[in-house]
Amino acid sequence: MRRTILVAACLTAVCAIKAQTVKYDYFTYRGDDARFKQEYSPSHQYLNPILAGFYPDPSMCRVGDTYYLVTSSFSFFPGVPLFTSKDLVNWERAGYVLDRPSQLPLKNQYVSGGIFAPGISYNKKNKTWYMITTNVGAGNFYVKTTDPAKGWSEPMYLPKIDGIDPSFFFDSDGKGYIVHNAPPVGKEDYEGQRAIRMLEFDVNGDSIPGTYKEILRGGTHVVKNPIWIEGPHIFKRGKYYYLMCAEGGTGYAHSEVILRSKSLNGKWEECPHNPILTQRDLPMQRQFPVSCAGHADIVEDGKGNWWAVFLGCRPYEEDYYNTGRDTYLLPVKWENDWPVILPKGEAIPVVNEKAGLKPKGENLFTGNFSYSDDFSGSQLHPRWMTLRDGSKFYTTGKGISFEPMQTNIYSRDNLSAIWTRQQHTCFTAETQMEFMPKDDKQLAGFALLQNENYNFTFGKTMRQGKPVVELVRMEKQPVIVASAPVKEGPLKLKIAGNGRYYDFYYSDGGDYKLLVQGVDAVILSTGKSDGFIGACIGLYATKNKNKQ
Repeated sequence: MRRTILVAACLTAVCAIKAQTVKYDYFTYRGDDARFKQEYSPSHQYLNPILAGFYPDPSMCRVGDTYYLVTSSFSFFPGVPLFTSKDLVNWERAGYVLDRPSQLPLKNQYVSGGIFAPGISYNKKNKTWYMITTNVGAGNFYVKTTDPAKGWSEPMYLPKIDGIDPSFFFDSDGKGYIVHNAPPVGKEDYEGQRAIRMLEFDVNGDSIPGTYKEILRGGTHVVKNPIWIEGPHIFKRGKYYYLMCAEGGTGYAHSEVILRSKSLNGKWEECPHNPILTQRDLPMQRQFPVSCAGHADIVEDGKGNWWAVFLGCRPYEEDYYNTGRDTYLLPVKWENDWPVILPKGEAIPVVNEKAGLKPKGENLFTGNFSYSDDFSGSQLHPRWMTLRDGSKFYTTGKGISFEPMQTNIYSRDNLSAIWTRQQHTCFTAETQMEFMPKDDKQLAGFALLQNENYNFTFGKTMRQGKPVVELVRMEKQPVIVASAPVKEGPLKLKIAGNGRYYDFYYSDGGDYKLLVQGVDAVILSTGKSDGFIGACIGLYATKNKNKQ
């Protein structure tokens, strides 16, 4: 499998001499959610979500006996994580689709900019995989490959697409089509109205030769004025083509709807029992709730069985969730040639049945799990990401070191930081670092990120010429929550999250000391701060910690 080295990684002896500034010895993570403490048999049962924590907008396809799945990555690099599975439940990392800066220009983009809703497809006629997506700062484009393990092409941009969420459909004759979210033709009839357009795609010429056709305006008739019809996918079953879309916005009212036609150029008939998936009609006060369900994709397993992946969220109260939008899996039932992912009024179950599962060791994508990273290899584990165009770091086989930049978490610049996902509502994260700040502007330690205006920094800095550990909560304006003096030398940091409230600990020798307990971390939830990611935990350093 092809592994990615992050773009600005410094792995040479020369770099090591220059950049002995801040060193992290290890990082450990442990999840402990009540949701995942259910008894189940991995040979024929699985847990939802199948990918926990900031894996939104899933899209998948099947090639032979292997399933391929991608999710949104926004302004993180590498972009578009790629997973493979033999059973739709036990997924393995297969690298990233966009693993080169030339494929993924992200300069100055917001955290929730970048890559929206990738779609992965396979054309049997030319035996080629395609991934199409929107880069908010660069436009709509696709890449392709005849072997995902060997990497993907440079991006081919599609200026004729006006909107977001494009996806390919390749018919049995190999002809290609693109559907996407777009403004309605002419003036919109009401606020939030969108449309779905379809364009023919020239497979041989890698281009769109003609103009678009608006195939759906506004959405379905589930509500009077449906908003944000998006995330379209076309697939075929029997005598019908199906157009499946997300509707209602990506928040609490999110849903999945479907239409069908006997011809791609014919009239689209609306499903009488739309939406085919939602959780908006259920009370939030229930055990293990899931909200925001929608943005689905669908696949047939080669044996006549159909399955859907989709996004959903795990709120800890009201509709707040720091873990972001996960990926879920459910079987699809067919009634009168219409699919049903989940009947109305039914909650998404935690434990689900599926025969013939093939677990391979510990699953680090769902359930309660822990891991530790000592950064002993020459490459970072693919769970780690940078923001935008990279970060200056190097490994020596004994930890990871950063050369702090002048930029900080409040800016839209490259940062001295690497990031991993918060995958559980209840979790702990720990690290040990060695850093001696030169002044009160420098800081190194942990960061917790939702976006530039909502985040935490927790680390070592200076105050009145002496080293301190300091916690800053950023809610549009940074506020120092707590600080304490520390000794020179190694410093351990620990974060313990429990739903909305997080505790922060440190140790400059001996047992951990509590810095502050019960800090309100609701600012890491989309419901409080907007944005599209789930909270990310970062190893972070800066020469200028102050907001400019």
